[in-house]
Amino acid sequence: MNLIDWTILFGTLLFIVAYGVWKTRGSRNIESYLLGDKSMKWWTIGLSVMATQASAITFLSTPGQAFDDGMRFIQFYFGLPLAMVILSITFIPIYYRLKVYTAYEFLESRFDLKTRSLASLLFLVQRGLAAGITIYAPSIILSTMLGWNLGSTTLVIGTLVIIYTVSGGTKAVSQTQKQQMAVMMGGMIIAGILIIFLLPKDISFGDAVNVAGKLGKMNIVNLEFDITDRYNIWSGLIGGLFLSLSYFGTDQSQVARYLSGKSVAESRLGLLFNGLLKIPMQFIILFIGVMVFVFYLFVQPPVYFNKTETDNLLGSEYKSDYNNLQQTHSRLFDIKKDQTYALVDAIDRNDESAIEQLQLEMAQTDADSKKVKAEVFSLIKKVNPDAEERDTDYVFITFIMNHLPHGLIGLLLAVIFSAAMSSASSEINALASTSTVDIYKRSVAKKRSDKHYLNASKLLTLFWGILAILFATFASKAENLIQFVNIVGSIFYGTILGIFLAAFYVKKIKGNAVFWAAIIAESIVLILFFFTDVAYLLFNIIGCVLVIILAIIIQLIHNRFNKVE
Repeated sequence: MNLIDWTILFGTLLFIVAYGVWKTRGSRNIESYLLGDKSMKWWTIGLSVMATQASAITFLSTPGQAFDDGMRFIQFYFGLPLAMVILSITFIPIYYRLKVYTAYEFLESRFDLKTRSLASLLFLVQRGLAAGITIYAPSIILSTMLGWNLGSTTLVIGTLVIIYTVSGGTKAVSQTQKQQMAVMMGGMIIAGILIIFLLPKDISFGDAVNVAGKLGKMNIVNLEFDITDRYNIWSGLIGGLFLSLSYFGTDQSQVARYLSGKSVAESRLGLLFNGLLKIPMQFIILFIGVMVFVFYLFVQPPVYFNKTETDNLLGSEYKSDYNNLQQTHSRLFDIKKDQTYALVDAIDRNDESAIEQLQLEMAQTDADSKKVKAEVFSLIKKVNPDAEERDTDYVFITFIMNHLPHGLIGLLLAVIFSAAMSSASSEINALASTSTVDIYKRSVAKKRSDKHYLNASKLLTLFWGILAILFATFASKAENLIQFVNIVGSIFYGTILGIFLAAFYVKKIKGNAVFWAAIIAESIVLILFFFTDVAYLLFNIIGCVLVIILAIIIQLIHNRFNKVE
């Protein structure tokens, strides 16, 4: 990092914050603050929906996911376009007709207050956790790579978000997300192009794609059905559909984005815009991760990507052991590099037998390299017992810091900070909206002035912002971050979606039945999460189906019991 990088990084962030505060200054009432005066155009809605979902975790962790596991994560999004069509036809017109501030208001008119409150609380728990993760994830990686204090990094991101979100509410979130999306995708596309140019001169783009394919990284579609496999076309189409329906149809952080539209048509176009562009966007980000994998076949990668941990080793009593392992790692890299060039030549000659032989040899070399990495990590654990074994979240940021030119480093760090800010602002705004409208206004302080509720919304925005920072400060990372966020969502989204689908489509179900069905369903999902290996995407289906089936059964029992009496 040099002066150019710092200037681009902080110049970009300060411009976005200042633009958001200036553009949305002076919210006059709660409708202006929570719904942005219903003035948003479809392209603003579409970009805001995409930016809300595209957190810093997307840009930090997704390339690392592809580096480690190939392109198959793209299947996670296959159900999303269909979900956008369903939501545009069914959910949006109902929300507009009822003139709601939040998705959960509808549940009281359809069921009762306790069902509305339960769905609101499930959302607040799930999204409150996610808001902390959204800030924590980039903070821990950036603080590690830049040598910053973790608490200070978390505080910087959280404070910038709070400033413009408290100031302008929903409109500030939507307006700033247009700039954030431009920075995010522009920076990633430039990085992707540069990776290709950084490959050896005798390796073409076609060679890189062919090598990635032969080494199993272009595994876009898996047709096999396996209940324990997180990513195949069935879990993507079915589980992804249910997750997308719940996330975009019942999660206030997304519902608020399209409830601010000028009309039903504008909101529908915004969602369909997201459905058309989301998969290509994720494809680009994953493909960048695959190209980083190919790049590191020709340029020696670190034996372990978290540089802080390896630096600690060099300053410990295990320095000589680590240096010996590093030499073995270098020797294995040289072997794999020669094998990669041989694979390129075999592909050019279309020599299938040679290709198959080289695939086997490279798999063995890769296995040997993983053994070395495991030994390095065992040394790391001796120095730092809390160290995380998975280092894929550090792959892309390591590539940025070590191999990209100055200026672009600052831009891509601005991408990561912008993504963290865009998602966190949406989540904090949604948490404040739900707290104000569904809890405070409905059950705590009824029939107060509009000014009172506007001030309450701002105070609750500040409260959730501070809480997210505190949670991020004390959080503990688990798994690959892009997966962890989706796991947290999947635990709760299925139950919430089941409540809404019962409300929309099963008219005979009443409030008591769906309330107890949701309690039982969520309990079963939590048991499955803690005690089984069921793929997390299936929790969305399980929770949703259980709510509907149990609600029907409970309602039938209730009706028969009352008839007997």
